[in-house]
Amino acid sequence: MKHKHIDKYTLMTTAPIPRLIGSLAIPTIVSMLVTSFYVMIDTYFVGKINTQATAAVGISFSVMAIIQAFGFFFGHGSGNFISRRLGARDYQSAEKMAATGFFSAFIMGCLITLFGLLFLTPICRILGSTPTILPYTETYLGIILLGAPFMASSLVLNNQMRFQGNAAYAMVGITAGTVLNIGLAPLFIFVCGMGIAGAAYATLCGQVCSFGILLYMDSRGENIRIRLSNFTPQPAYFREILYGGSPSLCRQGLASLAAILLNVAAGRYGDAAIAGMSIVGRICMFINSFLIGFGQGFQPVCGYNYGAGIYPRVQQGFWFCVKVGVVFLTLCSIVGYIYAPEIVAWFREDDAEVIAVGARALRWQLITLPLGTWVILCNMLLQTIRKPVRAVLLASARQGLFFIPAILLLPHLLGLQGVEMSQAVADFCSFIFALPVAIPVLRSLRQAPAA
Repeated sequence: MKHKHIDKYTLMTTAPIPRLIGSLAIPTIVSMLVTSFYVMIDTYFVGKINTQATAAVGISFSVMAIIQAFGFFFGHGSGNFISRRLGARDYQSAEKMAATGFFSAFIMGCLITLFGLLFLTPICRILGSTPTILPYTETYLGIILLGAPFMASSLVLNNQMRFQGNAAYAMVGITAGTVLNIGLAPLFIFVCGMGIAGAAYATLCGQVCSFGILLYMDSRGENIRIRLSNFTPQPAYFREILYGGSPSLCRQGLASLAAILLNVAAGRYGDAAIAGMSIVGRICMFINSFLIGFGQGFQPVCGYNYGAGIYPRVQQGFWFCVKVGVVFLTLCSIVGYIYAPEIVAWFREDDAEVIAVGARALRWQLITLPLGTWVILCNMLLQTIRKPVRAVLLASARQGLFFIPAILLLPHLLGLQGVEMSQAVADFCSFIFALPVAIPVLRSLRQAPAA
């Protein structure tokens, strides 16, 4: 096993940056696109039930974001540490961290399931469910919560493989579960007549499938194997998880809070407003999945080379990803702005109010979408090279520091338009904020002597 890690070290520290990041990014991009595509397809199928069902899925997303927050917390926290330790050729510490991150996430998922099911109805109300939406939210979310341990620990396995430079293994597990999910959703919803419960059960089956395949893949090839004997719940390891994972926890946790506040604000203007904003969130998630997948291809390269002290390669990889991301998101923004009503109508073609709200909100978000390249990639860089304070600040900016004030203030000033433009305002402010946060670190990398 050790000689395989040495071969990986040589590849990560010597291969040409564009080709290396491209090869690592393709599996993660595929995984992100497939997962995001499922979310869109699920929204499409649920949209065939009624507007309330579409809104219920959007409302439940905030709880799924919390589950993902802990999955990314333990996954990114352990994965960042693993990539740096492999770069420093400390394989024993990497093995202990892999097991600690995985089992901690599974335990946390079990606690989320227990708490969520005990307080299901009040949680649904707090999330923004109106009386007409509440029954759908209770049904959907009650089933989704059963998959929390599998979702959280699958994200850990996915990210640990990716940070080891083995994203292809992760892609197989994520893609298989998502394809199963896509196939089961229409079968359960329409053929079996299960309605929104069918969509939730399809999601649960897909999560369990991904978990099983990822766990199997983890035992193959160059991956660090998860062994219970390596589980090391010691302060030193949890401290490293905190340093490397807290930006992800803040980002995803604030995304959940932002989704709740958005649903509450939109709910003042009816179920159609909640549904329209939910659809826009899915569309933008799909577009951003390319950039996030591409950035995730950069992170193992960043971690290995930073751990090895080869800082010029860290900088080269960062700027390569920024250039590619800006070009791609700009093209998507132009096309999406022109065809915004048609894109939204694909999800809910028989509700003109949903289409009107969604089209306006989508155009607002697309205006600032390319600016997100800088914010996302700077956050990934800071998180990977263990700059926790700056990374947490930047991770908190988009959905916390700027979005929360925007969604609380703008609707009172501009009504529904304030709801529709809040995310765009937050994205612009986050871009401005990210400049002074990240530029000093980039300068220090340029001036630091290579090992």
